[in-house]
Amino acid sequence: MRKNMPSLVLTAAIILVWQAAAVIINAPYILPSPVKIVLKIWELRRNLFLVQLPATMSVTFLGLLISVVFGLGLAVVMDMNKKIADAVYPIVIASQTIPTTAIAPLFVLWFGYSIWARVLVTILITFFPITITVYDGFKSTKREMEELLITYGAGKWDIFVKLKIYSALPHFFSAIKMAVPLSVIGAAIAEWLGAQSGLGYFSKRMMTQLDGAGVFAPIVLLSATAMLAVAAVGMLEEKYVKWRKDI
Repeated sequence: MRKNMPSLVLTAAIILVWQAAAVIINAPYILPSPVKIVLKIWELRRNLFLVQLPATMSVTFLGLLISVVFGLGLAVVMDMNKKIADAVYPIVIASQTIPTTAIAPLFVLWFGYSIWARVLVTILITFFPITITVYDGFKSTKREMEELLITYGAGKWDIFVKLKIYSALPHFFSAIKMAVPLSVIGAAIAEWLGAQSGLGYFSKRMMTQLDGAGVFAPIVLLSATAMLAVAAVGMLEEKYVKWRKDI
């Protein structure tokens, strides 16, 4: 509690300033107050929690799972083979220069309003941080430790399993903590641009009705969900990377 107190105080201050600004402006369709947003979430709780949130989370989970599997696989291959790393690294970086809002409508055109159009957007956003961060984790292994294992007769695979995986583990958790919010953002953007369900779609629908609180309600719910997911990853990191504090 003591550790999180500064963050809680700052959050409370921001909410109070927001509430005061909303009261002064007195234009709910432009800037709804936090109180009205909370009331709107409660009013639409069945639709938001039972219909729209599961739709967004299914896209987020599937896209993030695919990114983790292929991102980890590519990072391993790049670490094992320098030529492949030299060839693939620039392409992975170039993939992040593609404007998501520009390519998402193309996915909708190719796949229609199916879940795969939204999943591809999520993969496009999350694949880069997972691949590059884990690859850099492999490369962060201390050279003298590798040389020590070599003197004991360890091969390349032994070094990877017994040393590099542990070196990259903190980087892996850091990558996941970055990718989780990005996956939520990617799913919401894809739903905003072309979908028939999800929190992004619902927010866009509320905008057409000039319902400011209705626009913000899915956004607040998305933010809260992402923070809970990152906190869960942080708890797993504390559990499985206890030795990190000793380095």
